[in-house]
Amino acid sequence: MAASDPPPPAASTPGGAPSSGTPPVPPPLPRGAWLLRGVTAAGLLLSADVHLFLYVQGYQDIEVVGPLFLLNAVAGFVLGLLVLVWRHWLPLLGAIGFSVATLGAFYLSTTVGFFTVEETVGGVQQVTGAVSEWVALVGALLALVVERRRASGRSRKAA
Repeated sequence: MAASDPPPPAASTPGGAPSSGTPPVPPPLPRGAWLLRGVTAAGLLLSADVHLFLYVQGYQDIEVVGPLFLLNAVAGFVLGLLVLVWRHWLPLLGAIGFSVATLGAFYLSTTVGFFTVEETVGGVQQVTGAVSEWVALVGALLALVVERRRASGRSRKAA
């Protein structure tokens, strides 16, 4: 190669962008996916708020369940933020697992009891918590479907 020859073309990534040693930036999410992520985050954050409120209002004194309510509040807050800032499917999967586990524990406590706690279905906090967890669950499931469908459409176009 002579000194006047042009440099060889840069290696490219599967998306066609030159590789610079940094991973390629994923394409922007469609509006629908962002809306669903926002709904999911709202459900998670509201659930976290309900659990923190109940923890402070006396649940902290209940063995096993008290610490679980605090853990639930922290996890809901962290997952709510992750769903918004990390454009990956893992926070959505975490939101699904969180919602299923929280709803399961709630329905156990209203039917057979959960670690000696027997809850009622009625009540502002109970209804707010259950609705927020259903919102988070449905929002996360739909967001996963929308984002996966878009990703599979992109991979078909590339082939």
